[in-house]
Amino acid sequence: MYLIGIDVGGTFTDLVSVDEAGRVVIAKSPSTPEDPSIGVVEGLARLAEALGITREALLAETGRIVHGTTVATNALLQRRGPKTALLTTEGHRDVLEMREGLKWDRYNLRLARPDPLVPRELRLGITERLRADGGVEIPLDEASVDRAIRRLKRARVEAVAIAFLHSYLDDRHERQVAARVREALPEVYVSISAEIFPRIKEFERVSTTVVNAYAGPTLEGYLQRLGARLAEHGYRAPILIIQSHGGVVPLEEAIRVAAGAVLSGPAGGVAGAKASAGLLGHGDLIPFDMGGTSTDISLIVDGEPTLAADRGIAGERIALPSLDIVTLGAGGGSIASVDVGGVLQVGPASAGADPGPACYGQGGDAATVTDANLVLGYLDPGNFLGGRVRLDDAAATAALTRLGAALDLDAVQAAAGVHRVVNTKMAEGIRLAAVRRGVDPRRFALLAFGGAAGLHGTDLARQLDITRVVVPRAASVLSAWGMLASDLRFEVARTHIGDTGRLDAETLRALYGELEANAGTTMRGWHPGEIGFRRSADMRYGEQVFEIDVPLDHVDWAAGDLMDQVARAFHARHEELFTYALPESDVVLVNAKLAAVGHLDTAPSEPEIATGDPTPATSTRRIHLDGALDAPIFALDRLAAGQQIPGPAIVESPTTTVLLRPGDTATVTPLGWLDIQVGD
Repeated sequence: MYLIGIDVGGTFTDLVSVDEAGRVVIAKSPSTPEDPSIGVVEGLARLAEALGITREALLAETGRIVHGTTVATNALLQRRGPKTALLTTEGHRDVLEMREGLKWDRYNLRLARPDPLVPRELRLGITERLRADGGVEIPLDEASVDRAIRRLKRARVEAVAIAFLHSYLDDRHERQVAARVREALPEVYVSISAEIFPRIKEFERVSTTVVNAYAGPTLEGYLQRLGARLAEHGYRAPILIIQSHGGVVPLEEAIRVAAGAVLSGPAGGVAGAKASAGLLGHGDLIPFDMGGTSTDISLIVDGEPTLAADRGIAGERIALPSLDIVTLGAGGGSIASVDVGGVLQVGPASAGADPGPACYGQGGDAATVTDANLVLGYLDPGNFLGGRVRLDDAAATAALTRLGAALDLDAVQAAAGVHRVVNTKMAEGIRLAAVRRGVDPRRFALLAFGGAAGLHGTDLARQLDITRVVVPRAASVLSAWGMLASDLRFEVARTHIGDTGRLDAETLRALYGELEANAGTTMRGWHPGEIGFRRSADMRYGEQVFEIDVPLDHVDWAAGDLMDQVARAFHARHEELFTYALPESDVVLVNAKLAAVGHLDTAPSEPEIATGDPTPATSTRRIHLDGALDAPIFALDRLAAGQQIPGPAIVESPTTTVLLRPGDTATVTPLGWLDIQVGD
């Protein structure tokens, strides 16, 4: 029986299969942006070929597919979602443009105001109103609902978001209107805030609901096509979709809460990093995921990833819990250019999968990071994707020559400049991500994965004074592998504002008991096995206007001093994040939150490799590292456990390449990973 993880990236679709013995087999297929499901099915054929069986036989023997997708992300980034309308309380239709009275990047004086996902003529007011205590101020006016539905029909909208004032306290009006809309417009995707984000803060609730409605039909169409294609080839087992918070949900739930999949792709990498921390016995990691289009950076602290609830993408606010990931426009396909001031720039524009870098030979002529690495000798043109694709070094050299002409440099010098600029950009991104979380990156190890990370990891480590870089054996597909280590997860929350010094402990216990019962009912519908619960809360000091997430798993819920323990947990978390606490100040609990976790039979650890005599280099290749030199080339899958490789050297596998610089020493772990001690 196989488990399969699938990660659709901007350039390649990565696939991983794990069998009952823990054997990992990987495959890559070019992504197909026009319909990613085509690339997925082609990738499954390549994966089956690597296993020596047919695609149909592979799918018949697969017990679970876990999938990460950027379809919802791209719908927002490219503004290619459906025509979407918003029904909201009369007088509040401009919340999307008023936001919170602040720009999302408040210190950028030239920042243009983003166009809302719903134009003003499709933001319709409904006559109704709840008071702040949940009481009905103005009953729902059926005539106003009928007028709105007639306008929706005339406009031929494809999606409708419904978010009324204070509906987190009483959702009756939202549900009544949703029922009317679904009856009148059965083909329209309907999203209501009571189901997507039933919490206080009007803008966050409205924005998240609108994002859900905007991304939902696109994601729904893709997942339905994917399910149909897999069924055509004989697949009958579950399809799980990884969410922005790092857990997985059934396909139907992913369609219902489309906003939860906006960071689905990068979440797989963090899940893989968390699993890697357990295998390494090293809980403090900086996951550095460099793919073809972008680089994702996050933190694993004490073995756990960090969550955030203030994420946004393409200028849109998404208040659902998500992994704290920083994405940079720097990848193997990032295009290098010279700006009007004569300064070399790399990214954020990318050559993508089509036409791709110049060296792909698909018509691209812009110089990219991959072209630079090829010109510098770091890549073997005949061993790309295990020899499936031969890189065109002449085209790469021509592209770098054109770039260098604008800088009065030759092709090699221009390539070295591209390599240095992109490394500096990524190192600065890592530094900012670490400092923002209040940690010193020097005490972390850098976990380098993604198809391109191995060529850049040790130079980034030097810039950050990091002494250890780890490259997993499945580095190029770690996101897909990590998805297989993820559990089912369902999140619920309820707004309950109160000073911890005045809240009654029994009231809080009852509140979390209700949340546990609700979440448990949903989870048991998905999963018959073991279920766990994780409690947390959004809390703040009395005069603050923002909250922080406070884990409450270590609180003794039966203790008489429960509320004191909750307050102390907040003070400790505040100090951890911001280096100070105010123990004498009032502590306010805003949202009680609970996650139900359905524990899956996760992918077992990779089998250990054999020890033995050190494996010699297979060849040498001329590379450029502050001058030309002949570097020994090692095959990753032939190395023995315990073997040490001094730099400069190159270690290659069919899907990734690792560059060791002078002074570096790579030790092969029992799992066949490279544990690199970075030189001065």
